[in-house]
Amino acid sequence: MRVAVVLVIEDEVDLNRLVRDQLAADGHQVEQAFDGRAGLAAVERRVPDLVILDWMLPDLDGLAVCRAIRDRHVVPIIMLTARGEEIDRVLGLEVGADEYVTKPCSMRELMARVRAMLRRVELDARQRAGAPEGGEPSITMGPLVVDGAAHAATLDGEPLALTRSEFQLLYLLASNPGRAFSRDYLLDRLRSGEYEGLDRSVDTHIARLRRKLGPIGGSIATVWGVGYRFVRPTP
Repeated sequence: MRVAVVLVIEDEVDLNRLVRDQLAADGHQVEQAFDGRAGLAAVERRVPDLVILDWMLPDLDGLAVCRAIRDRHVVPIIMLTARGEEIDRVLGLEVGADEYVTKPCSMRELMARVRAMLRRVELDARQRAGAPEGGEPSITMGPLVVDGAAHAATLDGEPLALTRSEFQLLYLLASNPGRAFSRDYLLDRLRSGEYEGLDRSVDTHIARLRRKLGPIGGSIATVWGVGYRFVRPTP
């Protein structure tokens, strides 16, 4: 596994240092922040490979920090918190956290989660590196195939008539299943390419995309207060 840059945003100084030491022992580069605003500033200075984020921060809580990171970056986030109720776990995941670890937890468990997450990041990077020139790798989700190299998608073997913007949205969402993206982030991604429409509403593009996906249109799920995520179609 390659050396990763991991940002730890945790206001408990001793715990922050303990996590830092464990990560460093695994060979990773570690950035530290002790409150939410400092954490966001650290992300903007240098986008990490992984963020370990405490929920209960003194100035800007972990949910707000998670939302702010998700607005601008696709970086995996492990939320570390003493809040163990199911509704809290669901809320943390819905704002964009990829993992949820309840305190107190053993360092062995946390490091196992970190290694698993970084393996996923490395696998994604390898898949992209192996993509055909001029395109991205193909994604298969049940009856849906999204071919990045051909810039085309099929459903049950039948081609989907997608606009450039619709394809960009579908590819981004399908290549990151389960991850929530804010409307602002999705709109920025459209603008960064050849944004083709006069309609600037991401919601409108999503509605059209859902209709074109027909029976699996519900795979593009709304995350209330955030944006959208892709859920793997059930067989």
